[in-house]
Amino acid sequence: MQFNSYIFAAFFAVVLAVYNLPILGWRGQKLWLLVASYLFYAAWDPVFIVLVWLSTFVDWTAARWIANAPTRSRKRVLLVVSVIVNLGVLGYFKYGNFVLANLVAALHALGISYQPAPLDIILPIGISFYTFHTLSYTLDVYLGRTEPWPSFLDFALYVTFFPALVSGPILRASQFLPQCRERRRTQARPLYSR
Repeated sequence: MQFNSYIFAAFFAVVLAVYNLPILGWRGQKLWLLVASYLFYAAWDPVFIVLVWLSTFVDWTAARWIANAPTRSRKRVLLVVSVIVNLGVLGYFKYGNFVLANLVAALHALGISYQPAPLDIILPIGISFYTFHTLSYTLDVYLGRTEPWPSFLDFALYVTFFPALVSGPILRASQFLPQCRERRRTQARPLYSR
């Protein structure tokens, strides 16, 4: 779903209309934004939402374990696991075909004939953005810049918030998560003030 399409305009209008329903409390509004963000992402390819869930769960869990780890070495091991999972998934989808093509070329240069089946890897939209969202959160917890956020709902919304999910910018958890504490209301503001 492209931001400059009529489908997105209709989607955005529905998101705002439901968000502003008086029956929704702040938790309901956040839950609605999370569902809308998943729907927005799944509109491109529903299968890849599993990668978003994986990244969200790995870093939510890793950050909590890092904060509670008794030793610095245990914290480091947990951070390395988070980095390996995140960059492993990102590397596979972004560079899997490139690595395979170079491996085949290197083997051919050595006189070894090797012709594997093509990987046909499809790059999930926004994978770099949500990967670096979650990874930066875990790094911030590891470095003591932030505490683990108490609400999984807020963290999942931070990772998948649809306006930044597929085209950035990469938000820091310390910029986004504090905004989840208090209820937000949409309001009309003039574009230009005199």
